[in-house]
Amino acid sequence: MALASGVMRLFGWRPVGILPDVPKFVVIGAPHTSNWDFILSMVFIAAVGVRAYWMAKHTLFRFPYGWFFSALGGVPINRTANFNVVEQAVQEFSRRDKFILGITPEGTRSRVDYWKSGFYYIARAAKAPILLCFFDYRRKQIGFGPLLWPGEDPEADLEIIRAFYADKTAKHPEKFGEIQFRPRS
Repeated sequence: MALASGVMRLFGWRPVGILPDVPKFVVIGAPHTSNWDFILSMVFIAAVGVRAYWMAKHTLFRFPYGWFFSALGGVPINRTANFNVVEQAVQEFSRRDKFILGITPEGTRSRVDYWKSGFYYIARAAKAPILLCFFDYRRKQIGFGPLLWPGEDPEADLEIIRAFYADKTAKHPEKFGEIQFRPRS
């Protein structure tokens, strides 16, 4: 913890917020526009001394680096396969007494028109809150925001999320798209 905190200070980054005293929750990290976001996240997690898990595309877990990403809490997800990622994540929540699952809702470092809604439906189905976490490159802050208990109206909850991230600056601001879900047909 001390080493990670020292690394953050060395590079001018400041952790912000308080880790909630809740045993299970979904963490969303945004804006996610750079590979540096992952590195910052790992240092931040080490600095606050929490065990968190995160989902990433399965190709990241290939030899020779697969063991490394797994040790850091990575859970491989095959997005090309025909299986329900939300259901699998909810099963992980039900199997464990403590579980923190981190997700970047943009799903990529490129600009997207829509956020992936899986984090929202995982939290609803698992009856877990969503912790809004952020990277703010302008202020050199990374941290915990508020907890959001998802309700029955995703658009109302997205308004809260939009308001929270409105003043956060991405490493590449031009890549941070609108905070919205793809309309359901």
